[in-house]
Amino acid sequence: MILYVELDCFIYEAQSLKDKRSVVKKVITRLQNSHNITISELDYQNLWQRVRLGIATISPDRKHAEQVIDACLAKVDSFPEIEYTSVERQWYG
Repeated sequence: MILYVELDCFIYEAQSLKDKRSVVKKVITRLQNSHNITISELDYQNLWQRVRLGIATISPDRKHAEQVIDACLAKVDSFPEIEYTSVERQWYG
């Protein structure tokens, strides 16, 4: 099973693209280091307070994939400088 999630996020404290990139890089690095996922910035590259992230995980069962993604969402929640405003989940397989 493949679970794919898109997160639309808002970065409150970003005053420039450099500020945004710093936050996005930190979030991506920490998620990749703590979970078996793939993650990428998908949209809003030229907006300094918005980002869309794509996260995917592959698992032999649905429950495990949900646990991995839920842990990723909890990790994103732990960063005070970023907040996700919407989540779209898609299953494949």
